[in-house]
Amino acid sequence: MNVHGRDLHYFASVAEELSFTRAAERLFVSQPALSKQIRVLEKRLGADLFVRDRRTVRLTAVGEALLPHARAVLAAWRAAEAAVEEAKTAERRTLVIGMSTSPGRGLLPALRTRLVSRHADARPVLRQVNWADPSAGLADGSSDVAFVWLPLPDDERYRYAVVAREPRLVALPDGHPLAARAASDPEGAVDLVDLLEEPFLALPPAAGPLRDHWLALDARDGRPPRIGGVVASAEETHEAVAGGQGVVLLAAGNAALVVRDGVVAAPVRGLPASRLAVAARRDDGRPLVRAYLAAAREVGATPW
Repeated sequence: MNVHGRDLHYFASVAEELSFTRAAERLFVSQPALSKQIRVLEKRLGADLFVRDRRTVRLTAVGEALLPHARAVLAAWRAAEAAVEEAKTAERRTLVIGMSTSPGRGLLPALRTRLVSRHADARPVLRQVNWADPSAGLADGSSDVAFVWLPLPDDERYRYAVVAREPRLVALPDGHPLAARAASDPEGAVDLVDLLEEPFLALPPAAGPLRDHWLALDARDGRPPRIGGVVASAEETHEAVAGGQGVVLLAAGNAALVVRDGVVAAPVRGLPASRLAVAARRDDGRPLVRAYLAAAREVGATPW
C-alpha cells in the first residue's frame, strides 16, 4: 500500500470539515480533484472512508479508525519538517575551521570579530586535524575553511588569503654544536648549508609538498635530506628534537610550541619565508566561507 502524505492531508481536511466543498477551498484545490484523490485513497485502502449523499458527508467506521492515525502521521511529518529546517539553519550558521595547531598570532579573535560583524548569527567551530592532512580538513570536506601552511597539495582546488609571513627557524637540542654557533653569531642565526647533513624530522609523506617545504627542498640544490624521524604533532616534535632524533624547521610564530625544556631555535639564513594562510575550496561559495576569507584578506593586509 503506497499512501502519500498528501492523501492523508486531504482525508483529514474532509473529515474535519465534513464537506468536500469547504475542504477543497481550504486546500486550494478544485472539488472534483479532491473527490478523485479521496476515491484513489479509498481504493488503495480497500474500503470507503465517507458516506456521501446530496446534503451531508460523514465518516464511515473505517474513516473513524483512520482519522487519529492520519492526524498523528501528519503531526509527526510537521515535526520532522521543523527539525529539518532547524538543522538547515544551524548548518548555515556553522563554520567549521580546521587547523593542525592553534594559529595563535591573535588571528582567531581578529577573524571572529570580523566574521560576526558581517554575520551576527555565525557560529565558528574549531576543529583539530592531524598533520598528515596539510589541507586541515578541506580536502575531505570536514572543514569549511582552514588555517594551512603553503604550499598546498592540489593547489588549484583552493583559494586562500595569506595571514602571516614568517622566517623559518631550526629547532635544535640545546647541546647541539650549531646551537652554540648560533649563540655566538652576530645575528643569532645559522646558515642553511650547515644544516644539510643533519637528520631532519619530517611530516608524514601524505603531507606532500608541505613536507618538502619543511625539509627545505626548495633551497637544497638537489641534495636529498636525511630523515631522522616522522612527526605528526607539536608534542612529538618537541620530544624527538629533545631526544636527539633530528632537527626540524618551523615558522617563527610556532616556535613556542616546540622550544622549551632542552630545545632551542635559531633563524636560518638562506631560506625564503613560510606563509600561513586561511583557505577554502574554490567551489564553496557559501556566504560564511566568503566572509571568513574576506576577513582573512583584511587581517593579512594589516601590519603586525
